[in-house]
Amino acid sequence: MIFSEKHELVRKLARDFAEKELTKEILDEIEATGQYPEELLKKLAKAGFFGIKTPKEYGGQGSDYLSYVIVMEELARISAVTTIWVSAPNSLGGGPLMLAGTPEQLEKYLKPIATGEKKLAFGLTEPGAGSDAGGTKTTAVKDGDYYILNGRKAFITMAPVADWTIIYAKTDKTAKGSRGISAFIMDMKLPGVSVGKAEDKMGIIGCPTSDIIMEDVRVHKSDLLGEEGVGFKNAMKTLDIGRIGVAAMSVGVAQGCLDEAVKYAKERKQFGRRIADFQAISFMLADMATKLQAAKELVYRAAQLKDINSPEAGMAASMAKYYATEICNELAGKAVQIHGGYGFIKDYRVERMYRDCRVFTIFEGTSQVQQMVISGQLLK
Repeated sequence: MIFSEKHELVRKLARDFAEKELTKEILDEIEATGQYPEELLKKLAKAGFFGIKTPKEYGGQGSDYLSYVIVMEELARISAVTTIWVSAPNSLGGGPLMLAGTPEQLEKYLKPIATGEKKLAFGLTEPGAGSDAGGTKTTAVKDGDYYILNGRKAFITMAPVADWTIIYAKTDKTAKGSRGISAFIMDMKLPGVSVGKAEDKMGIIGCPTSDIIMEDVRVHKSDLLGEEGVGFKNAMKTLDIGRIGVAAMSVGVAQGCLDEAVKYAKERKQFGRRIADFQAISFMLADMATKLQAAKELVYRAAQLKDINSPEAGMAASMAKYYATEICNELAGKAVQIHGGYGFIKDYRVERMYRDCRVFTIFEGTSQVQQMVISGQLLK
């Protein structure tokens, strides 16, 4: 794809930031402590990365989806966990608000997350409702001017540090499947809200994930997001945005893996010559580069279709997410293989990339769910 000057400048901004701020020392410290530096979050906010698509009147940059995926790609090339922090206000956090928020809700909630003052999580998944998001058991019962929420959400990114969470709950318990689900903006400091222990994860260290437990939590009707009973549609449209973001993360990490593999293959010598000079290695690199470019084109196309609000955008997002995440895992594995024993050692970047990208084929809709979406569109 040939980019406009505007988008090339966006890429340069994100790449310069990543190379300057996301140093090995900082990333090693994040891995060791599990804590993402608040000072680095402030720098990301100042660069405008938390409100890429947010309208300017709400503190954002008012840019497009293509700019968003470019930023995600360039940051992920160096640090996957950084893109999780950037993704939240732009997709799963800000997305539901921009789709259904009232002007008052946008002013109150969207503006502070776009500027980095507050953090907003996305509460859809439950212990028994992962890929089957329509199996939501959390309930919201109307009581005067309030809704009383009860239930448990699982694997919620940023839950332990979030100021608010978008919660999807059944307001009509007689409705079957995905019907009767509504969306709420829940203050995490409300009585009855608690979070579980932060999960001890394989990768994406530095952004906490935990359960959210709700016990008779009273949420005011002014924090109902959109109309009652149509929350599931809001969630599915939001996941289209999220899938494009995960696809962009994937091509970024895959690019980082290819960069490291090429560099190592040129430096490492065996049997008296560079391993890059062996056809087995050089052809492996050729395959990696070709598949990565194909994944990038799918991601850029999905972003462009979303920018013009095309009816094909949903299927394109699923295709991009499915292919890019699978290819990212393949490239990460090959990068580790090219590094040999060193690829298994934490001193080398590919070890972390290999762990970080494993979740990409799982969250925001597994690869199998994407196959369901794609085939469903083809066969309807």
